[in-house]
Amino acid sequence: MDRKELHTLQSPLKKEYLKFPQKALITLEAEGKIGDDVTCQIITGKSPVKAGLHPATGGKKGAAACSGDMLLEALAACAGVTMGAVATSMKIHIRSGTVLAEGDIDFRGTLGVSREAPVGFKNIRLHFDLDTDAPNDKIAKLVELTERYCVVFQTLNRKPDFEISYEIKNSPSLTG
Repeated sequence: MDRKELHTLQSPLKKEYLKFPQKALITLEAEGKIGDDVTCQIITGKSPVKAGLHPATGGKKGAAACSGDMLLEALAACAGVTMGAVATSMKIHIRSGTVLAEGDIDFRGTLGVSREAPVGFKNIRLHFDLDTDAPNDKIAKLVELTERYCVVFQTLNRKPDFEISYEIKNSPSLTG
């Protein structure tokens, strides 16, 4: 896709969102089915993914996707797509590139072994390896704008408001 094609796709949306800001507020969702063996099946845009315990918490290596890995994969995917769009807009040709998202977790926290160990990622690093002839100042601006417009990065970088709710569906007793 070139800059003109991207502009053609996004320009009408930008105009509409300027005129009607409420149309830009869209709720995305993901749904999972809690399963056996401490798993949860997520329906993605392509195919179901079964998430389970990371081997550091008792899961069997390769048996199910780890949700922590999936979070880093979402970050890498979003950053890669965002960088591609920004590079296109800036007329920067990237011959090839990789995005590496890494995160450090102290699993004592999630296993309840230590209250001092945090639950979740302590550090997250995002690294781009690019094959391009663009000058350093343009690449620095590309990375800056990728950071600014990457939805997953910005969500992780600032704490969004969270709401958790539940509903109990009682089944009739099978014992008489």
